Amino acid sequence: MTLIDRSPLAVTEGGPAETVISRPARPRWRRFAGWGLTALAAVLVYLVLVVPDAVARVKTGTWVPGAFLRVPLEGILGAAVLIALSPRWRRPMTWLFGLGLGFVAVLKLFNMGFRTVLGRRFNPVLDWPLLGDGYNALSETDGRATANAAVVGVIVLGVVVVTLAVLAVRRLSRVTVRFAGPARRALIGLSAVWLALSLSGVTLFPDNPVASDTAAVLLKTTVKQIPEALRDQRRFAEAARNDPFRNVPANQLVAGLQGKDVIIGVVESYGRTAIEDPQMNAVVGPVLAANEKKLAAAGFTARSGFLTSSTFGGGSWLAHAAFQSGLWINSQQRYRQVTASDRLTITKAFQNAGWQTVGVEPGNTVAWPEASFYGYETVYDSRNMGYRGPRFGWSRMPDQYTLATFQREVYGKAHGPVMAEVTLTSSHEPWTPVPAMVDWDRIGDGRVFAPMAKRGESRSKLWGNPEKTRQEYAKSVGYSVDSLLSWAAKYGDENLVLVMFGDHQPLPIIVGTGASHDIPVTIIAHDEAVLDRIAGWNWEAGLKPSPTAPVWRMDEFRDKFFTAFGRQKAMSLRNPH
Repeated sequence: MTLIDRSPLAVTEGGPAETVISRPARPRWRRFAGWGLTALAAVLVYLVLVVPDAVARVKTGTWVPGAFLRVPLEGILGAAVLIALSPRWRRPMTWLFGLGLGFVAVLKLFNMGFRTVLGRRFNPVLDWPLLGDGYNALSETDGRATANAAVVGVIVLGVVVVTLAVLAVRRLSRVTVRFAGPARRALIGLSAVWLALSLSGVTLFPDNPVASDTAAVLLKTTVKQIPEALRDQRRFAEAARNDPFRNVPANQLVAGLQGKDVIIGVVESYGRTAIEDPQMNAVVGPVLAANEKKLAAAGFTARSGFLTSSTFGGGSWLAHAAFQSGLWINSQQRYRQVTASDRLTITKAFQNAGWQTVGVEPGNTVAWPEASFYGYETVYDSRNMGYRGPRFGWSRMPDQYTLATFQREVYGKAHGPVMAEVTLTSSHEPWTPVPAMVDWDRIGDGRVFAPMAKRGESRSKLWGNPEKTRQEYAKSVGYSVDSLLSWAAKYGDENLVLVMFGDHQPLPIIVGTGASHDIPVTIIAHDEAVLDRIAGWNWEAGLKPSPTAPVWRMDEFRDKFFTAFGRQKAMSLRNPH
C-alpha cells in the first residue's frame, strides 16, 4: 500500500513535491480471514431469521433441510435501513438490530425446548414459573449437579448467542455501507425474488413459505401476548365467578353417590396414544384386557370415553385443576387465579356433603398449599407415607406402594364414605427404571422393590434409542394402570366408584408432533345404578374406549358429573357404612 506525502517540507524546485511512502500490504490470510468472518456473520444472521422453531421432527430426531431454504424479508429490510441511515444514526440502529436478532434467537431456542417438552411454544408472559418446575424435575431425575449445570449452560448460551448476534450485525453493517452500490443492487434483486415467492406461495417446509417473514411475525406475536395475558386474566376471573353450581346445597350435588367411596385415580402421562398406537397398545392393551376380566369377576363394570387435556407433555397440575374446577386451566396464570379463589371443586363438594376427603400425592416433597382449595382434609405425600425403598426415576415410589399405603391408612379402615384422589407417578418421564408388580402382601415398607431399581438404564442412554423409549413408556403406563385396577379388583367392595383418567399425553419424544391432547377416562362401579346415571354420556363399555368414543374437553367433566349425580336424578344408592 502507498501513501502520497503532500507536506510543505517535501518541496522541489517546481513547488511541493509528492513523496511516495510505502506501507507493507495487508497479508493475504488476513483478507481471507476477514471475508470468512463476514461470511460466518451472514450465515448466523440468516439462520436466526429463517430457521423455524419446530425444525426438528421430534419423533424421529431428524432435521428437515427444507426449513433452511428461505429468503428472509427482515434481512432485506434491515440492510436497506442501514444503508439509508446517516452515520450518526447507523451505529445505534446497528446495536438495536443486533439485540433484536439475539432476542429472536433466544426466543426460538426457548420455543424449541417447549415444543420438545410440552408440544407448544414458549409464552414469555405466562411460562416463567415453568422454568423452575423444569429445574426441579431435572434435579429429581438427574441430580442437582446436572440441573445446576443445565442452568449455567442455558445462561451462557443465551449470552453467547446475543453477543454473536450483535457482532454479526455490526460486521455486516460495515460491509454493506462500504460496498453500498453492489449492496443496493443485490437488495433490489432479493426484494423482487421475495415478492415473487410470496405471491406464488412456494413452501418447502410445512407452514413455512420460502418467502420468510417469521422473525417479524414472532416478535409481533410475542409483543401482543402482554395485553392478551391481561385480558385473559379478566375474562378468566369472570368465568370463575359464573358458576352454575355455586349456590346448590352440597348434599344435592352428589346425592346420587350417597354412601359411596369415590376414588379418583390419575395416571401420569396416560394419553390416547398409549391405547391407539399399535406398538404401545401391544403392551397396554393386554393389561387392560386382563384387568377387565379381573374386575368383572369381582362384580365391577366399566364405561370409558376421552377427555381433551388442558396441557400436553407436562404441567399435570393444570389438568388436575381443569378436571376438578370445571374451568379451562391451560396456563400458570389461570392456575394461580383459580387456586386463590373459592371455585367449587369436585372434592370440595364431597367434603361439604360429609365425605372424608383425602389427597394422595407421592410426588410432593413439601407442604401443598392448594390442598385446602381442592377440599382435602388429609394429604399423604412422600414425607409421610413411610416408603423405604429406592426411587424410580422421577417417581419417589412405585404406584403399587402408593395404593398399598392408601389401602392401609385410609380405605381399609374408613368408618364413613371416602372421597380421595390418588396420583400415580410411575409413568412419569423418564420411564426408567420401571417397577414390576409384586404380591400385595409382600410390599411392606417398599424395600422389596430395591432389585428392580438397579435394572433401569440412565435417561441419556434410554432416550438415545427412541424405539426403546416408547416401549418403556408403554410398560410404565401398563404398570400404573395394572396397579390401580388390581387394587380395585382385590380390595374394592360394592360401594366403590373408581374414576381413572390420564392427566395428559406424554412428551413429543413418544407421540411425535401433531398428536391430540386426548386422554382416556373410565368410571368403574360395582353398583350398576351408578353407571345407569351416566348412560346419557354414551361412553363405551369396558376399560378401553374405541377411536369413535365421545370426546369432551376436560373442563366439562365437573359439570356433567354434578348433573349426573345430583339430587334431581337420584336417591341413595346404598346403606351407610
